[in-house]
Amino acid sequence: MRTLERVLLATISVAGLAITGVLTGVTADAATITVSTSAQLAGALAIVRPGDTIQLAANTTFKGTFQATRSGTASKRITLSGPRSAVIDGTGGGRTLELTGSHWTITGFRITGGQKGLMALGVHNTEVRGLKVDGIGHEAIHFQYTSTDNVVRDCEISNTGLEYAGYGEGVYFGSANSNWPNGQADRSDRNKALNNRFGPNVRAEAIDIKEGTTGGELSGNTFDGTGMAGEHSADSWVDVKGNGYRISNNAGHRIFVASSNHGGFEVHQQLSGWGMNNTFSNNTADPQSQYAWGFYAQSANGNKFCASNKVSNAGRGFSNIAKATGC
Repeated sequence: MRTLERVLLATISVAGLAITGVLTGVTADAATITVSTSAQLAGALAIVRPGDTIQLAANTTFKGTFQATRSGTASKRITLSGPRSAVIDGTGGGRTLELTGSHWTITGFRITGGQKGLMALGVHNTEVRGLKVDGIGHEAIHFQYTSTDNVVRDCEISNTGLEYAGYGEGVYFGSANSNWPNGQADRSDRNKALNNRFGPNVRAEAIDIKEGTTGGELSGNTFDGTGMAGEHSADSWVDVKGNGYRISNNAGHRIFVASSNHGGFEVHQQLSGWGMNNTFSNNTADPQSQYAWGFYAQSANGNKFCASNKVSNAGRGFSNIAKATGC
């Protein structure tokens, strides 16, 4: 093993104060870098290399906002890991953890505070696993700007939208067409949300899938709609505006009660050519609302609400389009 040290003078902003620290003793080969201060975490994120693991110390709060810009590779992923007692707290800041590097595994710890929890931009082949994300001003986890082939799994997400309920999504793939760079679709394709637990107090949609995205999967998630606010048309657990998604084996209970057509699982055509060819199977919808459908589509457009889905306590019935068989 080579012993060349990677030494970094790291400066971050915490509550408006500049904090500086030196991170030393990290070998040039793959390493486990244990950090126990905010400055050490910022420094490790700046020098981490493919194959490295950054280990957050237990029973430690890392205050501030942090940027992960470096990338791993398919065979040498970068890992950011910690127990649940390790907390990244972005209170008073914007993006608590901003990720622009690819081939990461981010696992175990808690993210709280800040306007946004985990924001990933242009990221590929990254896994977010087993995080607790709560106490967030807007959305908890957001992959956008051509972020592809990523997975969010086994996470616990609650208490979002503290600053603005209508922006309080749990998991968000893509971006609204009004925010597309140069009018070009945000092709954040083939992303997956698997076996996550949402709620209570996820104040907007638990999972929001934007127009311009294709071919993802939502499976095994559970939704507790207690505390949903209904602002900004946030009146469902899942709102799909992309194409070709597979939505299966999810279960939701309670949604925002409104006197208009809506459902626990929804598809909208926000833009011509989108909101099409999505398949919903083996889901359980229990909206507990006299105004709700179990499943609602703005228009059929090849969308399928399969007969294998189960619906209860939906005052308007199973779905507003014909139930599909053979799927």
